[in-house]
Amino acid sequence: MVADFTWAWIALALATFPATMGVINLFLVRPPEGRPADGTLVSVLIPARNEEANIAACLDAVLASQGVAIEIVVMDDGSTDRTAEIVLGYAARDARVRLEQAPPLPAGWTGKVHACQRLADAARGTHLLFIDADVRLAPDAAATMAGHAARTGAGMVTGVPRQIIGSLGEAATVPMINFLLICYLPGGGRAFTKRSGMAAACGQLLLVERGAYDHTGGHAAVKGVLHDGLALARLMRDAGHATEIVEGAGIATCRMYTTFADCWSGFSKNAREGMATPVGLPVWTAMLAGAHLWPFVFLPSTAAIIALALGFALRAAVTLRVREPWWTIPLHPLTVAVALAIQWTALVRGLMGKPAGWKGRAYQGTG
Repeated sequence: MVADFTWAWIALALATFPATMGVINLFLVRPPEGRPADGTLVSVLIPARNEEANIAACLDAVLASQGVAIEIVVMDDGSTDRTAEIVLGYAARDARVRLEQAPPLPAGWTGKVHACQRLADAARGTHLLFIDADVRLAPDAAATMAGHAARTGAGMVTGVPRQIIGSLGEAATVPMINFLLICYLPGGGRAFTKRSGMAAACGQLLLVERGAYDHTGGHAAVKGVLHDGLALARLMRDAGHATEIVEGAGIATCRMYTTFADCWSGFSKNAREGMATPVGLPVWTAMLAGAHLWPFVFLPSTAAIIALALGFALRAAVTLRVREPWWTIPLHPLTVAVALAIQWTALVRGLMGKPAGWKGRAYQGTG
Protein backbone atom coordinates (compact mmCIF):
# COMPACT_ATOMS: atom_id res chain seq x y z
CA MET A 1 0.00 0.00 0.00
CA VAL A 2 2.80 2.41 0.84
CA ALA A 3 4.49 1.64 -2.47
CA ASP A 4 1.24 2.24 -4.36
CA PHE A 5 0.77 5.52 -2.51
CA THR A 6 4.30 6.64 -3.49
CA TRP A 7 3.91 5.64 -7.13
CA ALA A 8 0.56 7.40 -7.36
CA TRP A 9 2.14 10.65 -6.25
CA ILE A 10 5.00 10.14 -8.71
CA ALA A 11 2.40 9.75 -11.45
CA LEU A 12 0.78 12.98 -10.30
CA ALA A 13 4.13 14.76 -10.48
CA LEU A 14 4.64 13.44 -14.00
CA ALA A 15 1.17 14.69 -14.95
CA THR A 16 1.82 18.11 -13.45
CA PHE A 17 4.84 18.72 -15.70
CA PRO A 18 2.99 18.65 -19.07
CA ALA A 19 0.02 20.44 -17.54
CA THR A 20 2.25 23.34 -16.51
CA MET A 21 4.11 23.31 -19.83
CA GLY A 22 0.85 23.13 -21.75
CA VAL A 23 -0.68 26.14 -20.03
CA ILE A 24 2.42 28.21 -20.73
CA ASN A 25 2.64 27.14 -24.38
CA LEU A 26 -1.05 27.66 -25.04
CA PHE A 27 -0.38 31.26 -24.07
CA LEU A 28 2.89 31.57 -26.02
CA VAL A 29 2.02 29.95 -29.36
CA ARG A 30 -0.15 32.34 -31.36
CA PRO A 31 -1.34 32.73 -34.95
CA PRO A 32 1.11 34.38 -37.35
CA GLU A 33 0.93 38.16 -37.59
CA GLY A 34 2.48 40.65 -39.96
CA ARG A 35 2.40 42.00 -43.49
CA PRO A 36 4.92 40.91 -46.11
CA ALA A 37 7.39 43.52 -47.32
CA ASP A 38 7.03 45.05 -50.76
CA GLY A 39 8.52 42.82 -53.41
CA THR A 40 7.86 39.60 -51.51
CA LEU A 41 7.24 36.56 -53.69
CA VAL A 42 6.23 33.36 -51.95
CA SER A 43 7.09 30.20 -53.86
CA VAL A 44 4.62 27.53 -52.76
CA LEU A 45 6.50 24.27 -53.26
CA ILE A 46 4.69 20.94 -53.39
CA PRO A 47 6.49 17.58 -53.62
CA ALA A 48 4.06 15.08 -55.15
CA ARG A 49 4.33 11.33 -55.58
CA ASN A 50 1.11 9.64 -56.70
CA GLU A 51 -1.11 12.43 -55.41
CA GLU A 52 -3.90 12.44 -58.00
CA ALA A 53 -6.49 12.29 -55.21
CA ASN A 54 -5.11 15.42 -53.53
CA ILE A 55 -3.30 17.67 -55.95
CA ALA A 56 -6.27 19.45 -57.56
CA ALA A 57 -7.80 20.53 -54.25
CA CYS A 58 -4.35 21.56 -53.02
CA LEU A 59 -3.75 23.75 -56.07
CA ASP A 60 -7.24 25.27 -55.90
CA ALA A 61 -6.56 26.39 -52.34
CA VAL A 62 -3.14 27.86 -53.12
CA LEU A 63 -4.42 29.71 -56.19
CA ALA A 64 -6.95 31.47 -53.95
CA SER A 65 -4.10 33.07 -51.96
CA GLN A 66 -4.42 36.78 -51.22
CA GLY A 67 -2.17 39.53 -49.91
CA VAL A 68 1.12 38.47 -51.49
CA ALA A 69 2.44 37.45 -54.89
CA ILE A 70 2.85 33.69 -55.29
CA GLU A 71 4.17 31.11 -57.66
CA ILE A 72 3.40 27.40 -57.38
CA VAL A 73 5.92 24.73 -58.29
CA VAL A 74 4.94 21.06 -58.13
CA MET A 75 7.67 18.43 -58.25
CA ASP A 76 6.37 15.20 -59.74
CA ASP A 77 8.49 12.63 -57.95
CA GLY A 78 8.12 9.54 -60.11
CA SER A 79 4.33 9.35 -59.99
CA THR A 80 2.64 6.48 -61.81
CA ASP A 81 -0.85 7.99 -61.63
CA ARG A 82 -2.41 11.15 -63.11
CA THR A 83 -0.59 13.62 -60.84
CA ALA A 84 1.49 15.20 -63.63
CA GLU A 85 -1.46 15.33 -66.04
CA ILE A 86 -3.59 17.20 -63.52
CA VAL A 87 -0.87 19.73 -62.74
CA LEU A 88 -0.19 20.33 -66.42
CA GLY A 89 -3.87 21.16 -66.85
CA TYR A 90 -3.62 23.83 -64.15
CA ALA A 91 -0.37 25.17 -65.63
CA ALA A 92 -2.05 25.60 -69.01
CA ARG A 93 -4.73 27.78 -67.39
CA ASP A 94 -2.64 29.76 -64.88
CA ALA A 95 0.92 30.96 -65.45
CA ARG A 96 1.60 30.89 -61.71
CA VAL A 97 1.65 27.07 -61.79
CA ARG A 98 4.66 25.07 -63.00
CA LEU A 99 5.37 21.36 -63.11
CA GLU A 100 8.88 20.00 -62.64
CA GLN A 101 10.03 16.40 -62.92
CA ALA A 102 12.33 15.06 -60.23
CA PRO A 103 15.47 13.37 -61.55
CA PRO A 104 16.28 9.84 -60.36
CA LEU A 105 16.84 9.64 -56.61
CA PRO A 106 20.59 9.88 -55.89
CA ALA A 107 22.26 7.58 -53.39
CA GLY A 108 22.10 8.88 -49.82
CA TRP A 109 18.96 10.95 -50.30
CA THR A 110 15.41 10.31 -49.13
CA GLY A 111 12.66 10.94 -51.63
CA LYS A 112 10.79 13.92 -50.18
CA VAL A 113 14.00 15.70 -49.16
CA HIS A 114 15.39 15.32 -52.67
CA ALA A 115 12.16 16.61 -54.21
CA CYS A 116 12.16 19.60 -51.84
CA GLN A 117 15.74 20.54 -52.74
CA ARG A 118 14.92 20.35 -56.43
CA LEU A 119 11.86 22.52 -55.77
CA ALA A 120 14.01 25.10 -54.01
CA ASP A 121 16.43 25.08 -56.95
CA ALA A 122 13.55 25.81 -59.32
CA ALA A 123 11.89 28.48 -57.16
CA ARG A 124 12.19 32.20 -57.80
CA GLY A 125 10.67 33.47 -54.55
CA THR A 126 12.02 35.51 -51.68
CA HIS A 127 10.33 32.98 -49.40
CA LEU A 128 9.85 29.25 -49.89
CA LEU A 129 6.65 27.73 -48.51
CA PHE A 130 6.86 23.93 -48.51
CA ILE A 131 3.53 22.15 -48.16
CA ASP A 132 2.32 18.59 -48.66
CA ALA A 133 -0.24 17.78 -51.32
CA ASP A 134 -2.84 16.94 -48.66
CA VAL A 135 -2.61 20.45 -47.17
CA ARG A 136 -5.26 23.06 -47.96
CA LEU A 137 -4.02 26.63 -47.42
CA ALA A 138 -6.31 29.40 -46.25
CA PRO A 139 -6.33 32.45 -48.56
CA ASP A 140 -4.19 34.51 -46.17
CA ALA A 141 -1.74 31.74 -45.20
CA ALA A 142 1.16 32.62 -47.50
CA ALA A 143 0.87 36.35 -46.77
CA THR A 144 0.63 36.04 -42.98
CA MET A 145 3.47 33.54 -42.73
CA ALA A 146 5.75 35.71 -44.86
CA GLY A 147 4.61 38.75 -42.88
CA HIS A 148 5.37 37.00 -39.60
CA ALA A 149 8.87 36.15 -40.84
CA ALA A 150 9.41 39.79 -41.82
CA ARG A 151 8.07 41.13 -38.51
CA THR A 152 10.07 38.78 -36.28
CA GLY A 153 13.18 38.29 -38.40
CA ALA A 154 12.71 34.52 -38.26
CA GLY A 155 14.43 32.44 -40.89
CA MET A 156 11.72 29.80 -40.59
CA VAL A 157 8.04 30.01 -39.72
CA THR A 158 6.12 26.76 -39.37
CA GLY A 159 2.88 25.49 -37.92
CA VAL A 160 0.72 22.39 -37.64
CA PRO A 161 -2.36 22.64 -39.88
CA ARG A 162 -5.73 21.81 -38.38
CA GLN A 163 -5.82 18.03 -38.60
CA ILE A 164 -8.95 16.61 -40.19
CA ILE A 165 -9.81 13.40 -38.32
CA GLY A 166 -12.58 11.14 -39.57
CA SER A 167 -11.86 7.64 -38.27
CA LEU A 168 -10.94 5.84 -35.08
CA GLY A 169 -7.51 4.99 -36.50
CA GLU A 170 -6.76 8.66 -37.04
CA ALA A 171 -8.14 9.60 -33.62
CA ALA A 172 -5.82 7.06 -31.99
CA THR A 173 -2.70 8.55 -33.58
CA VAL A 174 -2.90 12.02 -35.14
CA PRO A 175 -3.73 14.09 -32.00
CA MET A 176 -0.35 13.28 -30.48
CA ILE A 177 1.30 15.71 -32.90
CA ASN A 178 -0.12 18.80 -31.23
CA PHE A 179 -0.23 17.25 -27.76
CA LEU A 180 3.51 16.55 -27.71
CA LEU A 181 4.38 19.89 -29.26
CA ILE A 182 2.34 21.97 -26.84
CA CYS A 183 2.74 19.93 -23.67
CA TYR A 184 6.30 18.63 -23.84
CA LEU A 185 8.37 21.17 -25.81
CA PRO A 186 9.68 24.08 -23.72
CA GLY A 187 8.47 27.29 -25.32
CA GLY A 188 6.41 25.40 -27.86
CA GLY A 189 9.04 26.04 -30.52
CA ARG A 190 8.97 29.82 -30.21
CA ALA A 191 11.97 31.80 -31.41
CA PHE A 192 12.96 33.29 -28.05
CA THR A 193 15.65 30.61 -27.90
CA LYS A 194 18.02 29.59 -30.70
CA ARG A 195 18.94 26.30 -29.02
CA SER A 196 18.60 23.60 -31.65
CA GLY A 197 17.52 21.06 -29.04
CA MET A 198 14.34 23.05 -28.53
CA ALA A 199 13.62 23.39 -32.23
CA ALA A 200 10.60 21.80 -33.84
CA ALA A 201 8.81 22.10 -37.15
CA CYS A 202 6.01 20.58 -39.18
CA GLY A 203 6.96 19.60 -42.71
CA GLN A 204 3.34 19.92 -43.79
CA LEU A 205 3.52 23.72 -43.53
CA LEU A 206 7.00 25.23 -43.48
CA LEU A 207 8.11 28.64 -44.73
CA VAL A 208 11.77 29.63 -44.96
CA GLU A 209 13.36 32.90 -45.97
CA ARG A 210 15.44 32.31 -49.08
CA GLY A 211 18.65 33.81 -47.75
CA ALA A 212 18.53 31.72 -44.57
CA TYR A 213 17.74 28.58 -46.55
CA ASP A 214 20.70 29.08 -48.88
CA HIS A 215 23.02 30.01 -46.01
CA THR A 216 22.33 26.73 -44.21
CA GLY A 217 22.60 24.56 -47.31
CA GLY A 218 18.89 23.79 -47.43
CA HIS A 219 17.61 20.26 -47.83
CA ALA A 220 20.94 19.17 -49.31
CA ALA A 221 22.44 19.56 -45.84
CA VAL A 222 19.95 17.04 -44.38
CA LYS A 223 19.61 14.83 -47.45
CA GLY A 224 19.41 11.49 -45.65
CA VAL A 225 16.68 12.29 -43.12
CA LEU A 226 13.02 11.36 -43.15
CA HIS A 227 11.80 14.07 -40.75
CA ASP A 228 12.92 17.01 -42.88
CA GLY A 229 11.04 19.71 -40.94
CA LEU A 230 12.74 18.92 -37.64
CA ALA A 231 16.16 18.55 -39.27
CA LEU A 232 15.84 21.88 -41.07
CA ALA A 233 14.74 23.67 -37.91
CA ARG A 234 17.75 22.37 -36.01
CA LEU A 235 20.03 23.25 -38.93
CA MET A 236 18.64 26.79 -39.02
CA ARG A 237 19.20 27.33 -35.32
CA ASP A 238 22.70 25.90 -35.40
CA ALA A 239 23.47 28.45 -38.15
CA GLY A 240 22.14 31.31 -36.02
CA HIS A 241 18.72 31.76 -37.61
CA ALA A 242 15.58 32.00 -35.51
CA THR A 243 12.82 29.48 -36.13
CA GLU A 244 9.28 30.02 -34.99
CA ILE A 245 6.26 27.76 -34.52
CA VAL A 246 2.94 29.54 -34.94
CA GLU A 247 -0.62 28.37 -34.47
CA GLY A 248 -1.44 26.71 -37.78
CA ALA A 249 -5.07 25.71 -37.29
CA GLY A 250 -6.38 28.97 -38.73
CA ILE A 251 -4.23 29.04 -41.86
CA ALA A 252 -4.30 25.48 -43.18
CA THR A 253 -5.99 22.11 -42.88
CA CYS A 254 -4.68 18.64 -43.58
CA ARG A 255 -5.98 15.10 -43.59
CA MET A 256 -2.82 13.05 -43.36
CA TYR A 257 -4.25 9.55 -43.45
CA THR A 258 -7.58 7.75 -43.55
CA THR A 259 -6.79 4.30 -42.14
CA PHE A 260 -5.05 3.04 -39.03
CA ALA A 261 -2.54 1.11 -41.17
CA ASP A 262 -1.52 4.29 -43.00
CA CYS A 263 -1.29 6.18 -39.70
CA TRP A 264 0.97 3.49 -38.25
CA SER A 265 3.23 3.45 -41.31
CA GLY A 266 3.35 7.22 -41.60
CA PHE A 267 4.28 7.89 -38.01
CA SER A 268 6.71 4.96 -37.89
CA LYS A 269 8.83 6.29 -40.74
CA ASN A 270 9.83 9.40 -38.75
CA ALA A 271 10.05 7.77 -35.33
CA ARG A 272 13.76 6.95 -35.30
CA GLU A 273 14.64 10.58 -35.90
CA GLY A 274 12.43 11.69 -33.02
CA MET A 275 11.52 9.76 -29.87
CA ALA A 276 12.52 6.21 -30.90
CA THR A 277 16.15 6.17 -29.80
CA PRO A 278 17.68 3.70 -27.31
CA VAL A 279 18.43 6.50 -24.85
CA GLY A 280 15.43 8.74 -25.40
CA LEU A 281 12.52 6.32 -25.69
CA PRO A 282 12.73 4.86 -22.15
CA VAL A 283 12.61 8.41 -20.82
CA TRP A 284 9.66 9.31 -23.04
CA THR A 285 7.90 6.12 -21.98
CA ALA A 286 8.28 6.95 -18.31
CA MET A 287 7.05 10.50 -18.87
CA LEU A 288 4.06 9.66 -21.08
CA ALA A 289 2.96 6.39 -19.52
CA GLY A 290 3.65 7.70 -16.04
CA ALA A 291 1.45 10.75 -16.52
CA HIS A 292 -1.37 9.37 -18.65
CA LEU A 293 -1.53 5.57 -18.19
CA TRP A 294 -0.09 4.56 -14.83
CA PRO A 295 -2.64 6.54 -12.77
CA PHE A 296 -5.33 4.03 -13.83
CA VAL A 297 -3.42 1.35 -11.93
CA PHE A 298 -3.58 3.32 -8.67
CA LEU A 299 -7.26 4.25 -8.69
CA PRO A 300 -9.10 5.21 -6.55
CA SER A 301 -6.26 7.05 -4.80
CA THR A 302 -6.61 10.82 -4.68
CA ALA A 303 -3.30 11.38 -6.45
CA ALA A 304 -4.31 9.10 -9.33
CA ILE A 305 -7.66 10.83 -9.73
CA ILE A 306 -6.00 14.26 -9.83
CA ALA A 307 -3.38 13.01 -12.31
CA LEU A 308 -6.05 11.66 -14.67
CA ALA A 309 -8.12 14.81 -14.32
CA LEU A 310 -5.09 16.91 -15.24
CA GLY A 311 -4.34 14.72 -18.23
CA PHE A 312 -7.86 14.83 -19.64
CA ALA A 313 -8.23 18.56 -18.95
CA LEU A 314 -4.94 19.24 -20.71
CA ARG A 315 -5.92 17.09 -23.68
CA ALA A 316 -9.28 18.91 -23.87
CA ALA A 317 -7.59 22.32 -23.83
CA VAL A 318 -5.17 21.35 -26.60
CA THR A 319 -7.87 19.67 -28.68
CA LEU A 320 -10.16 22.69 -28.55
CA ARG A 321 -7.31 25.10 -29.25
CA VAL A 322 -6.10 23.26 -32.36
CA ARG A 323 -9.68 22.61 -33.52
CA GLU A 324 -9.56 18.84 -33.57
CA PRO A 325 -12.79 16.84 -32.97
CA TRP A 326 -14.04 16.87 -29.38
CA TRP A 327 -14.89 13.16 -29.53
CA THR A 328 -11.19 12.32 -29.64
CA ILE A 329 -10.69 13.61 -26.08
CA PRO A 330 -11.98 10.48 -24.24
CA LEU A 331 -9.62 8.40 -26.37
CA HIS A 332 -6.58 10.14 -24.90
CA PRO A 333 -5.15 7.12 -22.99
CA LEU A 334 -5.50 4.99 -26.13
CA THR A 335 -3.71 7.67 -28.17
CA VAL A 336 -0.80 7.71 -25.72
CA ALA A 337 -0.58 3.90 -25.68
CA VAL A 338 -0.62 3.68 -29.49
CA ALA A 339 2.01 6.39 -29.79
CA LEU A 340 4.35 4.48 -27.49
CA ALA A 341 3.65 1.23 -29.34
CA ILE A 342 4.58 2.88 -32.65
CA GLN A 343 7.79 4.26 -31.18
CA TRP A 344 8.89 0.98 -29.59
CA THR A 345 8.10 -0.94 -32.78
CA ALA A 346 10.14 1.53 -34.82
CA LEU A 347 13.05 1.27 -32.38
CA VAL A 348 13.07 -2.53 -32.42
CA ARG A 349 12.85 -2.59 -36.22
CA GLY A 350 15.75 -0.15 -36.40
CA LEU A 351 17.89 -2.23 -34.06
CA MET A 352 17.12 -5.26 -36.23
CA GLY A 353 18.26 -3.36 -39.33
CA LYS A 354 14.83 -3.29 -40.94
CA PRO A 355 14.28 -0.16 -43.05
CA ALA A 356 11.35 2.20 -42.86
CA GLY A 357 9.23 2.31 -45.97
CA TRP A 358 7.08 5.00 -47.57
CA LYS A 359 5.44 5.25 -51.00
CA GLY A 360 7.35 2.35 -52.45
CA ARG A 361 10.76 3.35 -51.12
CA ALA A 362 12.74 1.85 -48.24
CA TYR A 363 15.06 3.84 -45.98
CA GLN A 364 17.32 2.86 -43.14
CA GLY A 365 16.89 6.27 -41.51
CA THR A 366 19.44 8.15 -39.51
CA GLY A 367 18.54 7.07 -36.00
